[in-house]
Amino acid sequence: MYLVFTTNSLPWLTIFVVLPISAGSLIFFFPHRGNKVIRRYTIYISILELLLMTYAFSYYFQLDDPLIQLTEDYKWINFFDFYWRLGIDGLSLGPVLLTGFITTLATLASWPVTRDSRLFSFLMLAMYSGQIGLFSSQDLLLFFIMWELELIPVYLLLAMWGGKKRLYSATKFILYTAGSSVFLLLGALGIALYGSNEPTFHFAILANQSYPITLEILLYIGFLIAFAVKSPIMPLHTWLPDTHGEAHYSTCMLLAGILLKMGAYGLIRINMELLSHAHSLFSPWLIIVGAMQIIYAALTSPGQRNLKKRIAYSSVSHMGFIIIGICSISDMGLNGAILQIISHGFIGAALFFLAGTSFDRIRLAYFDEMGGMATPMPKIFMMFSILSLASLALPGMGGFFAELIVFFGIIIDQKFLLIPKILITFVMAVGMILTPIYLLSMLRQMFYGYKLFNASNSYCFDSGPRELFISIVILLPVIAIGIYPDFVLSLSVDKVEAILSNYFYR
Repeated sequence: MYLVFTTNSLPWLTIFVVLPISAGSLIFFFPHRGNKVIRRYTIYISILELLLMTYAFSYYFQLDDPLIQLTEDYKWINFFDFYWRLGIDGLSLGPVLLTGFITTLATLASWPVTRDSRLFSFLMLAMYSGQIGLFSSQDLLLFFIMWELELIPVYLLLAMWGGKKRLYSATKFILYTAGSSVFLLLGALGIALYGSNEPTFHFAILANQSYPITLEILLYIGFLIAFAVKSPIMPLHTWLPDTHGEAHYSTCMLLAGILLKMGAYGLIRINMELLSHAHSLFSPWLIIVGAMQIIYAALTSPGQRNLKKRIAYSSVSHMGFIIIGICSISDMGLNGAILQIISHGFIGAALFFLAGTSFDRIRLAYFDEMGGMATPMPKIFMMFSILSLASLALPGMGGFFAELIVFFGIIIDQKFLLIPKILITFVMAVGMILTPIYLLSMLRQMFYGYKLFNASNSYCFDSGPRELFISIVILLPVIAIGIYPDFVLSLSVDKVEAILSNYFYR
């Protein structure tokens, strides 16, 4: 069931997609008067976009309506019969607002970047447009174009402003993600060309089509490979620790907060919504993969000597809960997965920001060189501790309810036998026990002991007003979701019911 709701208002979504990249392109025409003007301009554009989105969704989006809203449908290329179709529903509203929030804070976090700041700011704003475009696109070809629009900015941000191994990491990133995009394009063409004289990429039409089961399985596998690389799902995750380990921390915030969530969003929007028969067949196996991923990443993370790589493996582990929630095909499981997407978007971005600010001060990336940071940097220590506890699903923080709801989604679900449910739940519980081990050992290695005081380059000063502001602003929604998760669940609950209705009448 895929319905469309139209509203007579400004083309809000087109404005949201076009504004950042258009405003970003003007940066190159600025007179050469230092970096401060460029940085302020970038932040103002990000804030303007976020305020406009908040205004438009407050006034024109109806929460209790599962239909596609704020729809726009324009003929873009006549020769190719290509449409500019945009629209949002309860599933895409959360990721769109998350994108605005995290990107605005990431532009503020990138304030210390002074080398080629014009290009850096433009690439950040270009990513902003691509992410909003992907989450709001209602056309499969437009979805693919927005998916590809992400790759070049991330590659350049990584290759030009990364660490010592930045070219290796950037090459690995582009090989994995561009290679997987081929499967996305093949799947999009296959799904559009099947069974009709006129190819259509329109989600609303494709959702009501049925396919031979063999073709549906092949299409599902193609889309799954594309989204498994981006999410990432084991064993296609190996690009992620290298990328996070070398990228500038403002880029890491966008990667962890938004880019990885694009893969999970694609799994729900395309694999689950358009290919429901194949999803029913694959979901038990993907639940097993998700459970293995939680344990594997939680066991691998303590062995990482690099701070950002350890946090990257924690992201891989948390992705396991999202996979299990999506593949439980239950009301509670899917809502839990969506809540985890939003919650971990904030927590992951915050941890990478704090890791980056710590590196700016001590210029050390490896745990065996760290220690004793708590005394000279009490504010960073406090924020790092609180957000690490949020990541290990402490009650009262956003991650707790997300993982709890996924747990209940598996336990209550009637489709699976009792023994497999007990095994999967046991594995998830073991993963939740291992998570505090690697996160608390990370805090111990960084902040306790006396090693740093003996280091010759330990010029330590605590978090400044800008960094403290970013940390607190990103922590507030984590606490808000932990205290009142309905704050996020109310956005998607009706849409989840509409998606799951396919699994009962088809």
